[in-house]
Amino acid sequence: MILVVSHADDEHTIAVVDRLRSAGREVALLDLSRFPAHGGLELGYRPDGAPTYAIDTDIGRVDATRCHVGWWRRVRPWTIDRLVRADHERAFAASETDQAIGGFLDALPCTWVNDPRRDEAAHRKPLQWATAHQVGLAVPRTLVTNDPSAARRFVQEHPAVVCKAFLASATAWRATRFVADGDRKRLDAVRFAPVIFQEYVPGVDLRVTIVGDRLFAAEIDASRTRYPVDMRIVLGEAQVRAVELPAPVERGLLALMARLGLRYGAADLRRDAAGTHHFLEVNPAGQWLFAEDRTGLPITEAVADLLAALDRAGAPVPA
Repeated sequence: MILVVSHADDEHTIAVVDRLRSAGREVALLDLSRFPAHGGLELGYRPDGAPTYAIDTDIGRVDATRCHVGWWRRVRPWTIDRLVRADHERAFAASETDQAIGGFLDALPCTWVNDPRRDEAAHRKPLQWATAHQVGLAVPRTLVTNDPSAARRFVQEHPAVVCKAFLASATAWRATRFVADGDRKRLDAVRFAPVIFQEYVPGVDLRVTIVGDRLFAAEIDASRTRYPVDMRIVLGEAQVRAVELPAPVERGLLALMARLGLRYGAADLRRDAAGTHHFLEVNPAGQWLFAEDRTGLPITEAVADLLAALDRAGAPVPA
């Protein structure tokens, strides 16, 4: 059985789950936001027998010890029952649920895409940049700071600088944008929270979806759109096509994934006029359907094939 930790509102999840089920694979979709208010679990430990792990999924309560592979895709917060009213009691219920289900998943004898603990660490951009440097990928000059003086120096030293957020969640989404003249007057505000400042690299974007040892590169040319600094905002206006990556860049990205312990990731790069590929970030749960739809790259098939192959292998495989 393949255990998919995500939710039915994620179209990437459903595309892969449908493909796996159509191919005859048994798949259980585990939506963590149903717990503890609307979902149940059972963990049993007896000295005279193997432990039991059962949890509610979209196909009912399943024996999770049958799961050979887990796909850690998109996770939503716990749902605490409305009858639990006091803030401290709701916090306690959430903490206990986190410990129980987190431990449940950590204890499963399955191979993960990606391992939840490595996935969490790999989301941290400073770790990504340090690792990218180590494997020989080019990284734009970057500053992370909550020191207004350091921010001013960096902005003054570079002809064009962008600022960006660490995480782009649905509730706190921020576009990448230029540091304009008006922003220079407000740099004192960085003392409230660290900000990423990065030298702007003119060129075209690339979204490279990495599935196991396969790389699918899509060039996204937003240079003639209304907002070339952040292709996410103007995907409908950008020119998108499949491209081949230089061998050193491919090797660097695969080495990056290996060091981060990831089997899946969506990497963003910028290629400048001289042909240098600058690594920006890798999202361990990044989207790919927009690139697949515009280029025909078989990424959904590759993700399903990877999960199916690991399921056939049976025993856990180290990342």
